[in-house]
Amino acid sequence: MVELMVSLTLGLLVLLVATTLLFTTRASFSLQTDHSDIQESASFAIDNIARSLRQAGYVNLDSSSSPQITAATSSADIVGLDASTLSATNSDIAGAVQSKTNFSDVLAIRFFGAGNSISGDGTVTNCAGFPIPAPISSDTADEDRGWSIYYVVENANKEPELFCKYQSINSKNGNMSWSAQAIIKGVESFQVLYGIDISRSDLGGVKKFLTASEINALDLGLDLVGDTATERKIDLNRKTFWKKVTEVRVAMLVSGEERTRNDSLVNTYHLFGDDYAAIAGNVDKGTTIKESDIPTERRNRLRRVYITTVLLRNNCIVDLVRGICSAPA
Repeated sequence: MVELMVSLTLGLLVLLVATTLLFTTRASFSLQTDHSDIQESASFAIDNIARSLRQAGYVNLDSSSSPQITAATSSADIVGLDASTLSATNSDIAGAVQSKTNFSDVLAIRFFGAGNSISGDGTVTNCAGFPIPAPISSDTADEDRGWSIYYVVENANKEPELFCKYQSINSKNGNMSWSAQAIIKGVESFQVLYGIDISRSDLGGVKKFLTASEINALDLGLDLVGDTATERKIDLNRKTFWKKVTEVRVAMLVSGEERTRNDSLVNTYHLFGDDYAAIAGNVDKGTTIKESDIPTERRNRLRRVYITTVLLRNNCIVDLVRGICSAPA
């Protein structure tokens, strides 16, 4: 009997150790898998956004047959909204409502396509990977430019996803429609700042990173010429501070899918760094995220901050007379 009891005790101890090792190994495996998945997803999203930003304002200067000229009265190549989200079917960024995901922002990018067929030649694509054709005519060149729009929305399972919104062409009838598709899951905050020379001096002007709301406030202070709303809109397109944006800074807080953490969960994430948080963290909501404010069902997840700054390559107006790029007026 004694030997049986000793054997049972030893067996239970071995089973306990084995079970503990199994759970520890599984937790470690889940943590590593989550870390890898977050890294892969965030890298894909950052690459996608960076490619679109470098494409902003693209003009096919090699084409002699397509009216791909960015007129001074065309809309800006970059535009954004703070603390907003969109509908997939509304036009461009119209109908925006307040974001439910940590005041996440909207980033919209415009560019010309290439190729005279209805589906383009495949060399210029939007954020969803669909080709954008060249404009049909100079009269509709601005309207025919492509769109890549990024924003965050929660899916049916309350998981925040970064979406790509774009305008697509029906290859059969040529009709335009708006669509959107998710790029990655787990984007708990999507924040954007815009590098702008607010002085417009070409010789060492003051460079600042501003929010979309701050740029829109600068536009409200412009002295617009025109008797009608259409005329004032044309003058706004000519003068808007959005055309003075030279670089864009994007930051994301991305979480994993599993509840893999058991620490104290007291982290605070400053998406644009401690210095920006100290200056604007209380005003630019969504750039500072406390884990204590994250919903309970998501609190035990692994999360990381990813940030990139992209210099805009095509920030110019094409001068039809001289055939060169010139700064916006």
